[in-house]
Amino acid sequence: MKLTKQFQLYESDHTLFIKALKEKNPGIEEGQRAGRALLWDKPPVSLSEQERQMESAIKQQAYVYQNKI
Repeated sequence: MKLTKQFQLYESDHTLFIKALKEKNPGIEEGQRAGRALLWDKPPVSLSEQERQMESAIKQQAYVYQNKI
């Protein structure tokens, strides 16, 4: 789909906001990458370590909120 010349130059308010934010804080993307690496990007875990973790996990009862009678 080919856009007309009028819409090729259009930038939404959100796009303008993000551009202004990046101009004010040039290190924001690097901070986002560091935060992602801290929380999500983990090194691979070996199969033996995965097995050990699964064996050492405490089994949870079927309905958590019910007291054992």
